[in-house]
Amino acid sequence: MPVLTRLVPSPVVVDIRRGALADLAEVLADRRISRAGRLAVAVSGGFGADLRRRLSPSLPGTDWFEAGGGALDDAVRLADALGAGRYDAVVGLGGGRVIDCAKFAAARAGLPMVAAATNLSHDGICSPVSILDNDAGRGSYGVPPPVALVVDLAVIREAPIRFVRSGIGDAVSNICAVADWELSHRVTGERVDGLAAAMARQAGEAVLRHPGGCGDDAFLTVLCEALVLSGIAMSIAGHTRPSSGACHEIGHALDLLHPGRAAGHGEQVGIGAAFATFLRGDVEGARLMAGVLRRHGLPVVAGEIGFGDDEFVRAVEFAPRTRPGRYTVLEHLGLTRARIGEAYAEYAAAVAG
Repeated sequence: MPVLTRLVPSPVVVDIRRGALADLAEVLADRRISRAGRLAVAVSGGFGADLRRRLSPSLPGTDWFEAGGGALDDAVRLADALGAGRYDAVVGLGGGRVIDCAKFAAARAGLPMVAAATNLSHDGICSPVSILDNDAGRGSYGVPPPVALVVDLAVIREAPIRFVRSGIGDAVSNICAVADWELSHRVTGERVDGLAAAMARQAGEAVLRHPGGCGDDAFLTVLCEALVLSGIAMSIAGHTRPSSGACHEIGHALDLLHPGRAAGHGEQVGIGAAFATFLRGDVEGARLMAGVLRRHGLPVVAGEIGFGDDEFVRAVEFAPRTRPGRYTVLEHLGLTRARIGEAYAEYAAAVAG
């Protein structure tokens, strides 16, 4: 008998609204994730400590752990601590570093993980990957995706607006990533998962086309939904291809070449996506993307994130080395540094405000 359907890995709970965190225990009990309320909650210092004070009354009997700075050693220590208790689930309450640490620790401890995001800076909140610092710099570790996602829009508004802007850049970059994936399919025969590509592309388009701004709950909800869909798309594909193309190669190159000066992840991949779209010959698409990024307060040229044109050009030249074996428009064109410089000057003129 032919296989007519497939199982799609996705959270059993996606709760995005104001006040969602106050109902966390009730939601987890209702969905049978934690009926007894035996939870381990990983938080950061600072804002995480404030959230602990606010939420502790609604989470009696919960054990709280500080997640540390997002390093592999922190995640291993958290996993060891979880092994000493009897918990129904692990909650990562915080930003990307806390959630990635909790995802890794929960996987190592064999526990379901709940992501309670306090900012929307990137698509890792629902992805099957933990990004953790290690002795070699930074590594990506495959983990089960969260079984539940809770986002309190009131808490999101308390975070600096730069985190929302970063999430916008990461979501919009999906459009570039899927275009690169399809290019690789045409040239190298790489298999494209149509469902994963559709979810990732539509997530990017939803943010790109939404008329609202960073101060609107309606827009924040769409942005969060887009980041969730990006994570699910990666789970379906089994890799990061739906959300990572030339845009992320450029961002990773900036991180590696200028570790002390790199801008926010979403800012870098946003510029990378707009420039890669221009390299693909889609000048109008690049203008549209750059215009939307600018409207939300994101940079669109290298100088706006503190890099000189020559430094950005060097990063684009170096970018293919960050993902050996990945085929994007950068590998396809194989441009010299001089030609990249010419193309960047043309791009900067095309998207000039």
